[in-house]
Amino acid sequence: VHVLGCCLRPWQSFQTGMPWGEGFRFTKWYISVITASASLHVTAQTCRVRVTCSEVLSFPRVRRFLRHTTFVAVYLETYGCQMNVNDTEIAWAILQKNGYARTKELDEADVILLVTCSVREKAEQAIWNRLRHLKSLKARRQQDRVPLRIGILGCMAERLKEEILHREKLVDIVAGPDAYRDLPRLLAVSESGQQAANVLLSLDETYADILPVQTSAGGTTAFVSIMRGCDNMCSYCIVPFTRGRERSRPIASILQEVRMLSDQGVKEVTLLGQNVNSFRDMSEVQFQSAAAPVLSRGFSTVYKAKPGGLRFAHLLDQVSRIDPEMRIRFTSPHPKDFPDEVLQLIQERHNICKQLHLPAQSGSTRVLEAMRRGYTREAYLELIHHVRESIPGVRLSSDFIAGFCGETEEDHQQTLSLLREVRYNVGFLFAYSMRQKTRAYHRLQDDVPADIKKRRLEELITVFREEAARANEAMVGQSQLVLVEGPSKRSASELCGRNDGNIKVIFPDAEIEDAAGCKALVRAQPGDYVLVKVTSASSQTLKGVPLCRTSLSRSAACH
Repeated sequence: VHVLGCCLRPWQSFQTGMPWGEGFRFTKWYISVITASASLHVTAQTCRVRVTCSEVLSFPRVRRFLRHTTFVAVYLETYGCQMNVNDTEIAWAILQKNGYARTKELDEADVILLVTCSVREKAEQAIWNRLRHLKSLKARRQQDRVPLRIGILGCMAERLKEEILHREKLVDIVAGPDAYRDLPRLLAVSESGQQAANVLLSLDETYADILPVQTSAGGTTAFVSIMRGCDNMCSYCIVPFTRGRERSRPIASILQEVRMLSDQGVKEVTLLGQNVNSFRDMSEVQFQSAAAPVLSRGFSTVYKAKPGGLRFAHLLDQVSRIDPEMRIRFTSPHPKDFPDEVLQLIQERHNICKQLHLPAQSGSTRVLEAMRRGYTREAYLELIHHVRESIPGVRLSSDFIAGFCGETEEDHQQTLSLLREVRYNVGFLFAYSMRQKTRAYHRLQDDVPADIKKRRLEELITVFREEAARANEAMVGQSQLVLVEGPSKRSASELCGRNDGNIKVIFPDAEIEDAAGCKALVRAQPGDYVLVKVTSASSQTLKGVPLCRTSLSRSAACH
């Protein structure tokens, strides 16, 4: 086949049979091909086919056909937090707009991009191990194919640019979290065999004009970034140094993205930010005269109060009005930024989940002071009580660090007692990992031995699981509204979803009634809301029997 031109662009979905004998149902792309081959019954015409990159490459004849084109396949791999998942979607949206195609098969890739995390040493070590594997893949690359290019994106790129570029000369592209717009240029530079890097941090980059290409399976849930960076400067945290200062997206662009997701049938949106409830939109002149909000009682910051801007309560109000059948969550907040208007809004709106993430990090006031968290144990517990009074039935999650600098056995016991007193439903617990550039690195000693950190972490996990199991067991016998995500990983005969408190719920994939009044029995599908009666509970999972398919609004009206 002599190809005169080939490119990939969005197109509407339809079925077609190709002239060379393959039949397809295409879902995401079309290949526009101009060819002079009479044998394909196409002469100086355009053949339009909607297809994903992986689907194209899975057909041998199509692979042979595309081998003669300038088509470049990108393989993206994500590590770390949900912000990195969102960064992957942003990077892909930029590359897609510039004519790149995506593949899910590593061996088919011309470019491999790893979106990385730097929060802990273990996360970075996983990337170095992955690069060693990719080095052998690069060495095995067939000579008749274009050289394989490898890129490091995100926080690790920002923190370790020089080491990444010079260590074994393996990486071709390095791009920090604020440099994704520059990816097409960096990739073009790397085509000549040069290494290319951009790790400049920005004071205003939010990617507000870029609608991320959602990559979550099934399209039931999605993440929407509302702000980037962090100003809190907690002594243990690398985020301000890898993602820069706080800056918020304009509310208008956030609402546009949420409306688009609603139109696509997404049933749950999580608003994302390193310090999500510190949101402050200063994009319009009229927003700049507002007073600074009051911090949670007993909380302080290392920076001066910031007057002006539309705040998180306003954004949450507007987002929750878009679609009454769409659940709204947000993460990760800081406990200092929970004014009463936010708590009242969560309590009033049926589609804002009654679940809050309140990162404590430690139960010791002395350690909290060393961490520069801006609150005492007592202030944190007062906030917990206020939250539970304001939002009856709220489910809580938290973060904890074991073995921070100077932590004594007494400090550790205070953290264990906080876990018992609050009884969280979900927890994220880690041993402390010293990070360069942080205040702790320059001012404190990482003086808790590794074996003691390990033992303390195990004790934290044990106590957390005991208390989470008790908290979850309180739901046995109750009915929980579950958003179905898909089949259970352990059994094809069961479905999996999450309740309002973000706890995983497993139940049989059986025929159930539809609460809308339809007499016919139905089977729940991803994106459906199902009322499930809980029959058993563990520290991480609820199990139950499905009662009926319903809606978010109908379920709220019944309670």
